Amino acid sequence: MRLFVAVNPPVDAVQELADAVAPLRELPGAERLRWTEVAGWHLTLAFLGELPVAELPALTGLLARSAGEHGAHRLRLAGSGCFGDRALWAGVDGEVRALRRLAETVRAGVTELGVESDRLGFQPHLTLARSGAARGSRRADRRTDAGGLPWLAGALEGFRGVEWRAGELCLMRSETGLGGSRYTVLERFPLADRSA
Repeated sequence: MRLFVAVNPPVDAVQELADAVAPLRELPGAERLRWTEVAGWHLTLAFLGELPVAELPALTGLLARSAGEHGAHRLRLAGSGCFGDRALWAGVDGEVRALRRLAETVRAGVTELGVESDRLGFQPHLTLARSGAARGSRRADRRTDAGGLPWLAGALEGFRGVEWRAGELCLMRSETGLGGSRYTVLERFPLADRSA
């Protein structure tokens, strides 16, 4: 199974961002991008890749412990940017340090289990669109297809969504098919309630 660990924004926060992104999808050149499905929007804390089912009990135990070590925190989707010529993203604001600490705990834990997570540092974001060029195409072609990414990011940089409570960690499964990627929550792990 292809797995990752994420924090999923609530429906109202996702809808608010979707409403802000909709006009961007109609702009000239936007059709060359591969827009992500709103139903799959999430904040990836650690990408784990392919894991055998036999490793799930140890992984879920680790995630339950990790979640219990961290309190719920307040976040909002805000701002935007792009990763070079590859991807357009929405940013995260609020108690981002708490989100970073949670990601660090998860990444350190899965490494101890012998699972290699992605090697890139954690940057809280929600991917909105990717360059539309085929994977095997030349870098210059990808740059041409994604030429509008900085402009689109600028058009969304003033976005500031509703604040929400990040109260759980999710183990997610990723399945890729003809219609694109589909994400399924396999298990939810509540973060500690520090309000009591």
